[in-house]
Order: sequence, then C-alpha cells, then structure tokens
Amino acid sequence: MVACGSQLYIFGGYNGEQTLGDLYVFNIQTCKWKKEKAAGRSPHARFSHSMFVYRNYLGVIGGCPVRQHCQELAILDLKQSVWRHAKLESTSEDLFVRSTANIVGDDLVMIGGGASCYAFGTKFSKPMKINLLPLMSIDNNIKPVVGQRHAHHYEMVNSEKSGRFQDPQAEDAQSLTEALDLNFESDFPGENGIGQQVESYWILQLKRKYAKVGKDILKKFGWLDLGRKVYSRKGGLHICFPVNGKFSGVFKENKRPLTDLSEGESDHFVKPVIGEECLLNEVTCSKALDILKECGATKLADEVLEVRRAAKSPLKVMNEAVGSLIKDKGLPEELLEELPARWERLGDIVVLPATSFKNPLWDSMREELWPVIAKSVNAHRLARQGRVASNGTRDSTLEILLGDNGWVDHRENGILYSFDATKCMFSWGNLSEKLRMASLNCRDEIVVDLFAGIGYFVLPFLVRANAKLVYACEWNPHAVEALRRNVQANSVSDRCIILEGDNRTVAPKGVADRVCLGLIPTSEGSWVTAVRALRSEGGLLHVHGNVKDSEESLWTKHVSESVGEIAKSEGHCWEVSIEHLERVKWYAPHIRHLVADVRCRQSQR
Repeated sequence: MVACGSQLYIFGGYNGEQTLGDLYVFNIQTCKWKKEKAAGRSPHARFSHSMFVYRNYLGVIGGCPVRQHCQELAILDLKQSVWRHAKLESTSEDLFVRSTANIVGDDLVMIGGGASCYAFGTKFSKPMKINLLPLMSIDNNIKPVVGQRHAHHYEMVNSEKSGRFQDPQAEDAQSLTEALDLNFESDFPGENGIGQQVESYWILQLKRKYAKVGKDILKKFGWLDLGRKVYSRKGGLHICFPVNGKFSGVFKENKRPLTDLSEGESDHFVKPVIGEECLLNEVTCSKALDILKECGATKLADEVLEVRRAAKSPLKVMNEAVGSLIKDKGLPEELLEELPARWERLGDIVVLPATSFKNPLWDSMREELWPVIAKSVNAHRLARQGRVASNGTRDSTLEILLGDNGWVDHRENGILYSFDATKCMFSWGNLSEKLRMASLNCRDEIVVDLFAGIGYFVLPFLVRANAKLVYACEWNPHAVEALRRNVQANSVSDRCIILEGDNRTVAPKGVADRVCLGLIPTSEGSWVTAVRALRSEGGLLHVHGNVKDSEESLWTKHVSESVGEIAKSEGHCWEVSIEHLERVKWYAPHIRHLVADVRCRQSQR
C-alpha cells in the first residue's frame, strides 16, 4: 500500500483462492474505499509485489507468480488515469519478490527480496536502481542508465511493441520462485484427483535440469496435483512432481532420444520434437506431452505421499485438542471460552497469561491438559506468567506447568540472554530502548549501569555499542548468576565488572562517561549515586521513569532541576539539560515509560 496526498492505493494481493489484479483507493478524509478504474491495460494479477509513488505516477513492479510481466514496470499516470507499461532490460539476474521500493531523488531503489523453493533452491535479489526521470518525457522511453557497482541498466520501451523479454538470466530466475504460489491453492481440489485411493497416486519424475520446463507444462495444462508436495530423489538428481488422474489418462510413456535442454533454458521457450523454438503458451497438449517424453519424464507410483494441508493456527489446534479432552472428562464446553488467545515465548518455553486456566474445573485434568497445550503451541515447556514480586529485587513469580526447570536462552538483536525465568524477570517492553543503547558509539567510554539485572542494557552497551568498560551493579543474586553467564556467553566478560549489592554502596565514583538508571516506576533513589559515578567533567545520565502523560513536562523539569541540585551539592559546577526524551511505551492507560537523557557538562561561567 502506498500513499499519495490524501489517497492510499492498494493493488493486487491474494484472497485465499486466487491472485488479484484490481486497484483500490482509500480516501483518508472521507474514510471511503473505491475501486479505481483507469484507461490502458491494467497490470497482471499478482501478490508479494512492490509499489511506489514518484511525482504524479504510481508504480507496480515484480511479485508472484513470477512471470515475464512481473519483470515489467507498470506505471499509472494519476493525473490522466491511464496505465503504461515499460520493459526492463536487465544486465543481471533480478527477482522482484517482496522487495522494498523507495524513491531517492529521481531513482527507484530496490533492496532485498527473493524467494525459496524446495525444488529449485533459494534466490535473493541484489540491490537495484532505476532512473525514473525519463518518465517525464512525452515519448516515455528510458535510455540506459550508467550505474555504479550493484546498479543495473534498464531501458523503458513501449511494451506493446516489444517482442519478448530480453534477459534470459532474469527469466531463469523465475524458476526459483514460481512454485511459491502452489502453497496458496486449496488443499483438496477435486480436479486434482485427491478423491482417488492412495495406490492410484502418481508422480512424474524428471531430471533436475528439465524440472522447470516440466513444471511449467504441468501447471499450464492443469496436470499438477496441487494437493501433494513436490520432492526430490537420489540426492536431488531427480525432481518428482505429483500429477492428477487427468494427466495419467493422457500420458503414455515411450522412450525417445533426448534433445538437450540446458539448465538455464528460458521458461517461456521450449524445444519440442521438431526442434523449433516456440512460446510455451502456444504449445498444444500433444506437443507438451512430446516435450515431456523428450525430457525423459517417467510416470511412477507415488511412494512418498505428502499431502498439502491447510496450516491451522495454534489457537485452533488448541481449541480442538482441549475440546476433545473436555468432552472425554464430561466438563462443560464453555471452558473453551477461557482458552488464552495470546502468549509469549522465552526460548523454548511458552508463557501463558497470568489469568490462564485459573478456573478450578481445569484442576481435574492438569496431567493431561499441559502436554496438550504445549503440543498445540509447539513448545517443549509451558509456564504461566506471574506478577513481578514487589520486593526490592523484583523477582519473577513465573510458574512452570510443564518441564523440569526455568532456565531459558533468549536471543534478541544478536545478543544471548540466559536466565531462570522462575526467578528473574525479563523485560519485553524496553526493546526499543535496548536497540537505542545498542546503536550508540561507546567505544572509548566507561559506562555504569546501576540496575543491571541479567544484562538488559549491559549487554547492548558491550556487544553492540562496544563500550570500553561497563560496571554492572545488581543486588538480586539470581540476576547476578544470570549476568555472569551472559557476559561469558557473549564473550564480553573482560570488559565488564560485576558489583553485587546495593548500588548506593557498591557503585564506583568519578569514572563514568554515562550512567544507566533503568528502573521503573522510578530510579530517583539512585540519582545521587548516578551523579557521583560521573567523571568530574560530567557526562550523560539515562534516567528511566513511569510518568502520567499529562505530567511529562513536569517530570522532565523535575529530573533536570534535581540532578542540577545534586551536582551542586556534590561540588560540581555543571550545566544540566535534557538532551533527549525517549517515549518507550505505554506502561498503563495514561502512564508512559520515559527515558530522559540528562547532559551534565562543565559550566562555561
């Protein structure tokens, strides 16, 4: 979806049964949708494509199913409401599936994207740039653009006049993604012969280098059984395509000499028996069968029956499994309404909400219940969330329902956090702040973290921000145990000094370039300790707190004035100011977790 002025445009997509090719526009002022009609040929139906807006033009490029038309650029003139199409003549392989599309100046810059297919492997797109300035010219031609490394050269021409796509490499790239659209077909379509007995299932075996041609033919004539999966044999030398009864009735094997169809053969051009090149969409049924026979296709009984099944949501699986259990126990079906609709993951532990399964009726089947719940959410261990203890060490009260212990490994932003979830809390809500700290350049800095915990901010400072040294203060012995593990596991123990105990007594003084005060609802009890930890020249304090949204300005003023007074009482002549205010998340209705970056520097007066 892209925006232009007060309009939001959305093109194509997939509705569960078919690929779409319509354009809808949503007016954000009237809050109404309408189907957009434009002159000219509309782009072909697709999904997983990219869209962009350039001046008064809307562009559509790429997508699935990958065809020749998905390598063209479709442009809608928003003023004249007319579609135009441009052929992309590439000098390298491009696969515009799920790519980002951004306008930088007069260039369309596409980064990322690609697809993976069981039979044909994985293909990723390279960065690509198209100069769109020639769109402004009347003749609508884009001349070749001289690109730098990784930039591509493209030419825009009238697609109605062009004979066919010019780049065989880009065509070959199609083979890597087209199978993706098979995943969206219905599971048991009648025309695919799923109603037959198992012994009547057939596959068509082809050498890997002929698999692309064979697949395209099977799809074109409706011979591919979409209810079963493609698989490989003999270490990937042969690809086996499931075929339906319709194909079995027309295919009669006879061995014929093989015409060499190279592995990079274009999917739009095949060489039938007579040896002439022809477009696939012009191939007749009999000619297609001849081509398959030339490729050495062999029809075999399917010995590896893998039927595609619709993926059920974990909640649906849970509902069905628990429903059966409830029925066996003679309990009321109304209990199903109490099943949790969401949960969190900590490593291989699924953590259910604190209110889950609190009804006493669940107690009669706990032994059978927990394995069923764990299996439905694909977990080895199961736990129920508890409130963080209100004691000073903020212990976790997580309850293990299935499993022998609570130690988990959780990876976040490339950092490994290991901890006992039944004894240590894990903060999910401060991810954005951890990322912000990780993005800093602390290479020559000494950092003091007064509330280190298991290393929420200590590890980002060390692993990502490359801090010279971090002093980590923590008084919860369980968190300290986890912190020691984590600095070892992340190979940063040589740059971390762990100080166990109350930070007001163990924190260092006069050493820090920055101090982290990551405690909510308030860290005010350690503001004096933080000021004392800073170097005599000053530094930066990251002050956390939960604040009512109506009192945000009062809180920042209080922080700034309080730190200034503390600094003065400690004999510092500092200027204190709020350098940045980060709004981390809503902690509760009208209460927000804020982080004030307080800059303390020597006064010039």
